[in-house]
Amino acid sequence: MFDLEEALSEIKRGTAEIIDEARLTKLLKAYISDKKPYFVKVGFDPTSPDIHLGHTVLLQKLAVFQKYGATIQLLVGDFTATIGDPTGKNITRKPLNREDILINAKTYQEQVFKILDRDKTEVVFNSEWLDKLGASGIISLCMNQTVARMLERDDFSKRYAGNTPIAISEFIYPLLQGYDSVHLDSDIEVGGTDQKFNLLMGRQLQKVYGDKKEQAILMMPILEGLDGVQKMSKSLNNYIGVSDEPKDMYAKVLSISDIIMWRYYDLLSSSTIAQIEQMKDDVASGALHPKVAKENLALEIVERFYNKDEAVKAKEEFDNVFSKNDIPSDIALFKVESGTWIAKVLVDIKLESSTSQARRDIKQGAVKLDGEKITDEQLKLESGKYIIQIGKRKFAKVEVK
Repeated sequence: MFDLEEALSEIKRGTAEIIDEARLTKLLKAYISDKKPYFVKVGFDPTSPDIHLGHTVLLQKLAVFQKYGATIQLLVGDFTATIGDPTGKNITRKPLNREDILINAKTYQEQVFKILDRDKTEVVFNSEWLDKLGASGIISLCMNQTVARMLERDDFSKRYAGNTPIAISEFIYPLLQGYDSVHLDSDIEVGGTDQKFNLLMGRQLQKVYGDKKEQAILMMPILEGLDGVQKMSKSLNNYIGVSDEPKDMYAKVLSISDIIMWRYYDLLSSSTIAQIEQMKDDVASGALHPKVAKENLALEIVERFYNKDEAVKAKEEFDNVFSKNDIPSDIALFKVESGTWIAKVLVDIKLESSTSQARRDIKQGAVKLDGEKITDEQLKLESGKYIIQIGKRKFAKVEVK
């Protein structure tokens, strides 16, 4: 059995806000004294097939809850995904079709169980009960909220003030998320700080529908991306995907700043608070180099999504390429026609996004052919085999016929 103070300390670590901490403490005490189960809900709308480390901030916190007795209610929003969560959006989301949602949901589950204990997790799909609500159920649900209250949401108020359309279905979304908590009889719900309105809806509806409890709420901050400024996002290309190749995942972690590294430790690492504080002290005193601390974090993250051997291999590959300037062993091979313009080759082999960008990189001396910098931006490749490199991290083998 665990110590209450230890559990509270680890659960509260890195959190942005907890609503009803007294209830959270009561649930832990009941588990310690009587093994009374408690349930922690988290919802994911499978709107895309892959998740990144920003998403795993919540999953890491759920793993901590599992360590301290919780059963996780992993809610797959296959019904709500057809509407789309309006949180933070300035336009109405396009609805997804059922087939794509189910494919994405399967991929999500494969990824989340690299972090969560499957035996302590209940996977539920909200279409199981929301499909059954029917028209009368939906109308009854909507009667529990006013338009004025909905317009208090920052994203809705901005869109309304700017004469940007808001679909009625978007008003219904928070109500459906709240009703999920009613149906599941959740004790705690975990979400990001941007989800506060929706999370509070669960507490309100549990009260309205006659539950003898109102769920506690734990909110996690939004993880900054590799730039250390904006939130981690695929659209901003500052993300680390959980399905990234081990070597790419390792290299991306190594690219973060020494300052943001501690933020990643707090939100992503399974190291205890005491262990992290000791590392900070060691770095401050010079006993531990910050690069070594970052390497340890990168190894932990790669091992979490792959295994220890892959993590070690990723480190060795990184050290070879970046420390010894060796060429990686597993770079892709492409075939092109003789006489092809070098800028077009760089685009075709996916090292550059456009020929104009390729020309700029050539002018700046960033492109190498077999280890030698290219200076002629009009170069045309003749027959032979080449290794093309851009910067320190982009490589490709090219066979010219």
